[in-house]
Amino acid sequence: MTERSVGYVETKHHHLKELFRLVNGDELAGVSIAYETYGKLNSDKSNVILICHALTGDAHAAGWHEGDKKPGWWDIVIGPGKAFDTNKYFVICSNVLGGCKGTTGPASTNPQSGLPYGLSFPRITIEDMVNLQYKLLKNLGISSLYAIAGGSMGGMQVLQWTVSYPDFMKKAIVLASTAISSPQQIAFNEVARQAIIRDPYWNDGDYYGGELPKQGLSLARMIGHITYLSDDSMHDKFGRDTRENEMFQVESYLHHQGDTFTSRFDPNSYLYLTGAVDNFDLSNGFSLAKSFSNIESEFMIISVSSDWLYPSYQSEEIVQALGSNDINVQYRKLISHFGHDAFLLEKGQLNYLLSTFLGHLTVGDVMSEDVSTLREGCTLEEAAQLMILNNATHIPILAASGRITGIVTSWDITRAVANKISSIEKILSRDILTSHPDESLSNAALIMEDNAISALPVVDDRGCLVGILSSDTISAMVGRGAK
Repeated sequence: MTERSVGYVETKHHHLKELFRLVNGDELAGVSIAYETYGKLNSDKSNVILICHALTGDAHAAGWHEGDKKPGWWDIVIGPGKAFDTNKYFVICSNVLGGCKGTTGPASTNPQSGLPYGLSFPRITIEDMVNLQYKLLKNLGISSLYAIAGGSMGGMQVLQWTVSYPDFMKKAIVLASTAISSPQQIAFNEVARQAIIRDPYWNDGDYYGGELPKQGLSLARMIGHITYLSDDSMHDKFGRDTRENEMFQVESYLHHQGDTFTSRFDPNSYLYLTGAVDNFDLSNGFSLAKSFSNIESEFMIISVSSDWLYPSYQSEEIVQALGSNDINVQYRKLISHFGHDAFLLEKGQLNYLLSTFLGHLTVGDVMSEDVSTLREGCTLEEAAQLMILNNATHIPILAASGRITGIVTSWDITRAVANKISSIEKILSRDILTSHPDESLSNAALIMEDNAISALPVVDDRGCLVGILSSDTISAMVGRGAK
């Protein structure tokens, strides 16, 4: 666990005392909502950010549960000094209606029968999910949001929020999403649903207490994972490598993803949630621009260059509809080979874009933590070999304690060769400028510009190296943000 983590967290539960009325008129009694919070609510409750999760996500967006092997699903952008800075914001994430991670859904007990709902659970929509989130916030005493953010199905919720409650939030962030589900998206979801329904153990959704339709759910997850990746990411991650059993690496990956998914997700929830996604259409069959006519929020729309499940044209349609209503909107594209999953993985770009939109950006958001280093007493030859091996231009020299004591550059090596210098001590820079993870990126950039340096070591309070900030990184981030 790092200093920039929210630490150990617990999922909380809120139980509605009143009936919850769905868009179709059905009512649910005894609705429970699972949610987590990070950071502290300020005195006037003006620092709240709501995070909306994607299809198979949950309320655990950041930090660690006791015994976890990995943190929450969006930990890369939620925490101290990150884009959703928990030193500044009060961040909330809740499990959606129809889910299976603590909020009422098909696997929950029907208070009238005392049995799991199964397929007797009413049909739900993205709007129902949003209305329940609204209920949660009001019951927590929160009457406005500073910002709301979500990717994929979470982005749909964000869009619905701005339409249903246009004056409730100041800023809205939509990542890798759409305002209208496309035929291709519906088709993939239908194949996944059929995989579940045709499992011999599905039993018309009444499998609770018996054998689960694991094979169908596993296959549905495998189908989904294919759409979340890209051709390039599959080449990079798997290639045509095989395992000892002669199974291709990509096959093994899909089987693993499918098998592990069956232990944490309810098949009926998958049916209900994909159905809600398929029926999402903010244009209501007419004009998207008209649906956005009352929106008051400032927007950031982010797409992914390699996303073929939610391609960039769908984000651009949202931008055009917002723009036609003179709504303040920024459009950015993540340049990534990860495919749809990039909104969960691209730490540097995401922290840069989100922090900029929310109003702050620190060195720690964009610095590289993968730094080539050498210990004191190294040779000139070792430095040159490491530079060639890792394509590095700057190599910090560290004491045994991890404190930075010097830095050698590729220019220093070139100078040594030209002048026939054999000792690294004669070219090593001991007068080192450094930065801190919490320093503003603009201040660090000015230091680099004023001193004509292309890399700035980043150290913690003890002077130990934690990363490096390069001019190339800054240029890449700014360049990507401008696209």
